[in-house]
Parts: sequence; C-alpha cells; structure tokens
Amino acid sequence: MPEKQIKSRQRVADHGEVFTSEREVKAMCDLVAQECERIDSRFLEPACGDGNFLAEILTRKLTVVSKKYKKSAYDWERYSMLALGSLYGVDILADNCEICRERLFKIWDAEYKKICKKECNDDTRASAKFILGLNIVCGNALSLRCVDKNQEDTDEPIVFSEWSFPRNDAFIYRKDYTFDELVNADEKPEQKDEQMSLFGGDEAPDDEGKFISEYKCHYRRLGENG
Repeated sequence: MPEKQIKSRQRVADHGEVFTSEREVKAMCDLVAQECERIDSRFLEPACGDGNFLAEILTRKLTVVSKKYKKSAYDWERYSMLALGSLYGVDILADNCEICRERLFKIWDAEYKKICKKECNDDTRASAKFILGLNIVCGNALSLRCVDKNQEDTDEPIVFSEWSFPRNDAFIYRKDYTFDELVNADEKPEQKDEQMSLFGGDEAPDDEGKFISEYKCHYRRLGENG
C-alpha cells in the first residue's frame, strides 16, 4: 500500500502539510549516518509533522544503545534517555505534536521491553514521556514562538532543554534555553561567551534571560521537579 503523504487537502492548503516518504527519510539519514548513530548527537526538525525523521533517527540511536548496553538495564535506561533527549521537534499543529510524541515513545518502549524485560519500570517510562513532552513543541519555528489552538503566535517563546549525565551517575541534568537565543547566538558575538549553548560550551549566568533554568534529579524522577 502506498504511503500516505497528506492527511487532507485542506491541511495542505492551510499549512502546506506534506509528509516525507519513508524511502526519502532513510536516504537522507544515510547521508549523515554517523551522526544518526551517535547517541548524544542532537537533531532538530523545525517542521516535524508526526515525526518521520525523528522516528528514523531514534530507531538508529536505540540500535546502538542496545548493542552497547544490552547487558545492563541501568546503563540502557540512562543512555536511552540521552538518545530521547537529543531529539527536538517543532510543529504548528497540536495533533502532529501529540502523534509525534506517542510515536517516539512507542519506538523507545518497544526496545525497552525487548532489552530490559522484567527490569522495566513505569518510573523510567514516565521520565521518557516527560522528555518528549518538553522536546516536541507546538510552535512556529519561523517566529520562534509557541502557538495557540488556532495556530496563532503567543507571547511565549519556544524553550528547549539540554539533557546530560555530566557525572556519569544516575542524576540527569536539564538546562532550559529559549529557541531564539540558540538560533541567533552567532549574530551576537559579543554575548557568545556568556552562555552555554544547547550545542556545547560553558555555563554562564542568566544575565539576559538566555539561560532560563537548571534542574537536576534522578533520571527516574524527571516529572517530580517540573
């Protein structure tokens, strides 16, 4: 059966929504195969739809996680959290965002059950959903703002979180940044050394609202600190 690349003619007319076919997704990911297989390499899809690209990248990352850490549920959980946390998506339609989150979670959970079996637990599943809830954002990637139910821009900026295990223990660190600052950082060279980018660098004080907040908790307790 041919892949369905549109949901409705109306959505195409209103939003230009056309989904990339699986063959094209795989071919494009093959062009950056090494990065797709690096667990902590970060990918942003600014018009993610229901997650065709992100699903393919996550599948490839989890294949690597399972190959390296299949003998330890603890290590598999931590590194799979990094894999999930490395994927970011923005879409202007709320239903696409919800489908994308569910799709990525199902891919992750299927591999989780396959590798960790009886050691699987609902706390880790809740943390996986928490990461996806923050990383897949309903917003306008052009204006860098969140949108309302009518796809109109709000005053709320799109915020992305950086996830890491800097001390190689069970504590995951989350640092929030505005999307605007991340994409426009190169246009502000005089400020570049004053912050930690989502893509690397040193932490600096929140002097202009670029670095918003930081959290630290056990990776199985992500939802407990907001």
